[in-house]
Amino acid sequence: MTAFSLEPAQLTWCEELRALAAGRLRPLAEKGEPGRVNRALVAELGSLGLLPRLFTSGALDLCLMRESLAHTCTEAETALALQGLGAHPVHAHGTDAQRARWLPRVSDGTAVAAFALSEPDAGSDAAALSLRAEPETGHGAGASAWRLTGEKCWISNAPEADFYTVFARTTPGAGSRGVTAFLVPADRPGLTGTPLDMLSPHPIGALDFDAVPVTADDVLGEPDRGFRVAMDTLNLFRPSVGAFAVGMAQAALDATLAHTTARDAFGGKLRDLQAVSHQVAEMALRTEAARLMVYAAATAYDAGAPDVPKRAAMAKLLATETAQYVVDRAVQLHGARALRRGHLLEHLYREVRAPRVYEGASEVQRGIVAKELYRTHQVPRTHETDTTTEEAGA
Repeated sequence: MTAFSLEPAQLTWCEELRALAAGRLRPLAEKGEPGRVNRALVAELGSLGLLPRLFTSGALDLCLMRESLAHTCTEAETALALQGLGAHPVHAHGTDAQRARWLPRVSDGTAVAAFALSEPDAGSDAAALSLRAEPETGHGAGASAWRLTGEKCWISNAPEADFYTVFARTTPGAGSRGVTAFLVPADRPGLTGTPLDMLSPHPIGALDFDAVPVTADDVLGEPDRGFRVAMDTLNLFRPSVGAFAVGMAQAALDATLAHTTARDAFGGKLRDLQAVSHQVAEMALRTEAARLMVYAAATAYDAGAPDVPKRAAMAKLLATETAQYVVDRAVQLHGARALRRGHLLEHLYREVRAPRVYEGASEVQRGIVAKELYRTHQVPRTHETDTTTEEAGA
């Protein structure tokens, strides 16, 4: 198997996932309240065995799950993804005690997880976060107990999650090297939250930390090495954000094929107009290109390739920008009916905008790609370039 083709068993599994999404997950999603955690839906994801796969499967399987669910039920896709995003740091960097307490409950859908990185003034520049982890009185340098003080914002599943993976500054002035990741249960004293009314329908909120106590037992990974925990998580989940986007793009494309085939216009079918058929072809072209890049990035992650950060950023960037284009074109070809509340494309139009922002905005992804390109670029060793380098003081 290569990154550019799937095995028959994988294709069958994707079909099964779409059927499960239509038959068992979408009815639960439709009963949910926008902006609130749908615990019945999360529990069903657990009973179907999908949540445990977050911790036993590779990046490509994660992408296949997210793409297949997104095609049929975006709410189920998002509920699954948020469980993975919030709990992956515990799975990958937690202690045995942390894993034993939380991962079984995340897997069966009885505990809701959240990933708390962004702040009101530190979104795309995550290394600039200012939530303070202040040493507990009497501990001082090298503290084994801290108090968290500050805010987090734009946190998915907040304020209803059962625990949060929280990134806080333990060493002031150290940039990304002074951040520690903590596992913070929602019932810790001093931790409160507020839901935010957002365009996309999944739950997002703000968190306030008023001297919330944490100890060494709550650290994920090592003190002052939390930024690595965050980046490890994002390198895994960025390609799968792209898979989410591809699933939405495919749903919009499928709806457009059906509509333009059935719709009468100008003495024929809408599909007979070259201006229409060429747009549909472009939608299909871009969707397939994005899908292949997502699969390639996921396969690179599973293989432990050295260029995962670049590939992950490219996949998320291309797929989310593509989905925005495809859904917008689908709305245009459907006309006013697509803007009616409850229409599939009206739903997708609201859903598709956020992935271009969260887990690193498109501009951030371009910055990552450029940084990785220049980091690995080898300048030819000529007399002219050596002289230029010396004159530049490099």
